[in-house]
Amino acid sequence: MTDAARHADPLTFGSGPRLFEIFLEPTCPFSCRAYGKVDALLAAAGVDKITVKLRFVSQPWHMLSGLLVRCILAASMLPGGKDTARKVLDAIAAHREEFEFDHHFGGPNLDATPRQIIDRLIAYSGVPLWDAYEARELEKEIKWHAKYSRQNGIHVSPTFMVDGLVQADLGSGDDVAKWAERLLG
Repeated sequence: MTDAARHADPLTFGSGPRLFEIFLEPTCPFSCRAYGKVDALLAAAGVDKITVKLRFVSQPWHMLSGLLVRCILAASMLPGGKDTARKVLDAIAAHREEFEFDHHFGGPNLDATPRQIIDRLIAYSGVPLWDAYEARELEKEIKWHAKYSRQNGIHVSPTFMVDGLVQADLGSGDDVAKWAERLLG
């Protein structure tokens, strides 16, 4: 990887003036549900009317959270940038149980090494993560996500912000129409 390519591509979709930020933890079932609605939201509200930004809030009870956030952000440093990162997010969402501990503390992943987890993610996503995963520049991006979440008082996932304000009454179980109405209404 060349030095010029060593930056994380922002996970920003759409180009409209209304900003919808979604704070996700990759293995949280509610975050996976919210993430699965991003394309439908962009279609419903209009890519020229809203901008969706994916943010990450690593949560310690999801024990592989930090490792997987690093993998997602590493993928954004590869060719294809944010679209490559979405392949990794898609793989985690599709196989969520294989990247999480049973009841947050046990099960087969207790015996898995971080290398085995990353290799599993590479196999599911088709994204060769290792070179980017080892990039030192990634630390800055990971810390930025953590700091941004904390500065906005966000500790759980998913959390939603509209134009910089937390929307405590929006949830992953809401219809996309409710999200679109909040953004456009």
